[in-house]
Amino acid sequence: MTDVQGNATGQAVSVEPSLHRVMGPWLLLLFIVGDILGTGIYALTGQVAKQVGGVVWLPFLVAFVVALITAFSYLELVTKYPKAAGAALYAHKAFGIHFITFIVAFAVMCSGITSASTASRAFAANLSGAFDLGLTGTYGITLIGLAFMAIVAAVNFRGVGESVKANVVLTCVEFTGLLIIIVIGLWAIGAGEGDVSRITQFHSAPDRSAFWSVIAATTLAFFAMVGFEDSVNMAEECKDPTRIFPKVLLTGLLITGVIYVLVSISAITLVPPEQLGEGETPLLKVVQAGAPNFPVEVFGFITMFAVANSALINMLMASRLVYGMSREHVLPQVLGKVHATRRTPYIAIGFTTLLAFALITFVGEVPALGGTTALLLLCVFTVVNIAVLVLRKDRVGHDHFRTPTPLPILGAVACAFFAGPWTGRDLVQYKIAGILIGIGVVLWFVTVLVNRATGQRPAEPEMADIGGAGPVN
Repeated sequence: MTDVQGNATGQAVSVEPSLHRVMGPWLLLLFIVGDILGTGIYALTGQVAKQVGGVVWLPFLVAFVVALITAFSYLELVTKYPKAAGAALYAHKAFGIHFITFIVAFAVMCSGITSASTASRAFAANLSGAFDLGLTGTYGITLIGLAFMAIVAAVNFRGVGESVKANVVLTCVEFTGLLIIIVIGLWAIGAGEGDVSRITQFHSAPDRSAFWSVIAATTLAFFAMVGFEDSVNMAEECKDPTRIFPKVLLTGLLITGVIYVLVSISAITLVPPEQLGEGETPLLKVVQAGAPNFPVEVFGFITMFAVANSALINMLMASRLVYGMSREHVLPQVLGKVHATRRTPYIAIGFTTLLAFALITFVGEVPALGGTTALLLLCVFTVVNIAVLVLRKDRVGHDHFRTPTPLPILGAVACAFFAGPWTGRDLVQYKIAGILIGIGVVLWFVTVLVNRATGQRPAEPEMADIGGAGPVN
């Protein structure tokens, strides 16, 4: 699985200072699992059940397989270019076209905003459900979502220092919530409660076959796998990354895949699919059905904590990407302004927050926002899988992971397939993605005109500006 790459010239290569390698396999595993667990499984389990009925676990399993195939491509690239992490820089190394690099970076940024908007909606719905606020209408949930996003923007403006060890705590909280669901489900099954037979019962729309129903549900379930690609940023801080990173990333994906299947089985055993698909708090219904004496406020707090963390990290990523693209002279320079006191990119924060406000207000629905996140990332993953094949001609002077050639080919085809309209994906997701990318293209051309007038040329992209971050779940 590994391939020794030699330096054709035999010349010594200068080595720049690297980050301190402090992460062992267990800390890295917690980081990866924490990045993947989150909003998707908490918010979209019911919507997946609405598509396929009792076999709600199957779309999550298919989404896991697609993510796993793409993860092999990321493993080759991150061990080959340990400092150049991120889909945008992989695309630039492969194709060398600034516009393609920009589109990939802007798509990643937009996926972070749609993911954070999904989390804000889930936060509002769980707040209302856990504390019986009665805000079941769109209006009330939207107002709470907007208020929550404003708080996220304020925290973002103030400045947040993220650490891997803090991520361990957040991962434990997210995992605890899902573990509660699994334990409640297993307890109910052991006590003869619920209906285990539902896990094999398939229900689909009259005008859609079983195959296409699973495909449509997978386009939503894929949102739950968001986050594995972000972990490539930690490779440079890992001890012996070429040896341990592939094993740990694949293990992390396997663990989350198993958790998602078990949560899905527990949920559908206790709550019929038609009830699970109503509203935006599916797992809260599972707790109420399987453990009526369990304090629902506690589970609601865990859920809100998990999705709030996802929203904050994604908005941090989105604003820093906009700031970085401004520094590279591919977005207007005003977006790169830094506050004199807080030292945070306040214009970029304002820009990304306004986009989130618009999504929460005018889109609102969790399936549309989560589905758009998956759509954007599937397009990005298609590019990454192709980039692996293009960059095979680029030789590096160190050992690195090499994925079997059929996998990136299969990954590119699978990601492109699941991004297509033939999957039954709601057309509103294409409209949302098109509007967001269209805003980026307009800003790109405005920047090009300004650059020509001032004699400025786009800079070569660097990891610090657009290379690293990706959305997390």
